[in-house]
Amino acid sequence: MQTTELIGLVAATLTTAAFLPQVYKTWVHKSTRDISLVMYMVLLTGTLLWLFYGVRIASFPIILANSITAVLLFLMLLMKMKYR
Repeated sequence: MQTTELIGLVAATLTTAAFLPQVYKTWVHKSTRDISLVMYMVLLTGTLLWLFYGVRIASFPIILANSITAVLLFLMLLMKMKYR
């Protein structure tokens, strides 16, 4: 594995893992009062565009990170709707 791809995988892991505490806290407390719906919608759109870009250039770190992040963001949006 090339150094550049390894750096990409580490960066992808860290930025994707950053969403886990918020998803967990929201799920446990069943509260999304302080979560911005617009921010998560914009972030999901950007993440899906990054995913499309990663597929186009065949970049595994970009594809992996943005696939997982998109799922986490989608879960947050679902919880936002459910726990209003």
